Amino acid sequence: MTSFFQNRSWWVLAAGIVLAAAVPWVASEFVASVALGCLMYIALATSWSLFCGATRYLSLATSAFFGLGAYASATLLEVLPWPLVILSGAAIASAVAVLMGAAVLHLRGTYFAVLTFGMTELIRHAVTFVEKQVSGTVGRVLTVVPSNETVYLTVLAIAAAAIATALLVKRSRFGLALAGIGADEQRAQTLGVDTRRMKIAGFALTAAFAGAVGAAMAVRWTYIDPPAVFSPFIGFQTVLIAMIGGAASIGGPVTAAIVFSLLSETLRLQLPYGYMMVLGLLLILCVMYLPNGLASLWQRKVVALRGHGND
Repeated sequence: MTSFFQNRSWWVLAAGIVLAAAVPWVASEFVASVALGCLMYIALATSWSLFCGATRYLSLATSAFFGLGAYASATLLEVLPWPLVILSGAAIASAVAVLMGAAVLHLRGTYFAVLTFGMTELIRHAVTFVEKQVSGTVGRVLTVVPSNETVYLTVLAIAAAAIATALLVKRSRFGLALAGIGADEQRAQTLGVDTRRMKIAGFALTAAFAGAVGAAMAVRWTYIDPPAVFSPFIGFQTVLIAMIGGAASIGGPVTAAIVFSLLSETLRLQLPYGYMMVLGLLLILCVMYLPNGLASLWQRKVVALRGHGND
């Protein structure tokens, strides 16, 4: 227990939660909105890295889980309390991830990435078809929504839970099993790791956080439809943030989510017609000169300090 509280990561997380929680009451509405976007991508990128960074499976299904959580929120918001709505979004996304993972997690590389993207599109069109058949139209208006402060604190809690889960998983046997799968899956299987069960569990855990974020963020838009909440842009941006930050680390995706969200918002205001080109150029430069993400800068510094200390 002593070593638990002596771990600097937990103190940094606690300080970050306290600072972020004060934003809606001390900052303007615009700053709070930008901070909410940062928290959303911190939760998505950190949970994505928890599974994909360790196992090196490239999942493009984040937008599917996000969209399922958003639709769970739109459907259940008027009949369930807010915490149960968030948990329902997480549970539905996680259940779909178990089915999806059982079908595609025996594949790797390009095949796995393409299939997860294809299943995302399949879910989006299935939701559209069901909406047309049931209600005769596509899209839902959310008339009963919680306050902005409630939504902000909910997304903050999800982001903090994602980081805490990543810290706990990384130090657990489950985390070592995921890392072993990423290093050499066949060898991990030979050593007694139930790779299929571990992969499905990790995939479902990632989906639970994406579904919870989707359920919380749906009420911010007050109107949702499949093209908006199942947008591939959400999934691609999550993957890019995780890769720019360093998918194998925990601090990297958190830092990249903050930098990327602030940069994106600034460029959107200053260069409304060219900010995507600037972001693309920055991404190319980052991949060329920082292939292991922003986290590699910190890792290089630590190695240099240790080398200097040994001299």
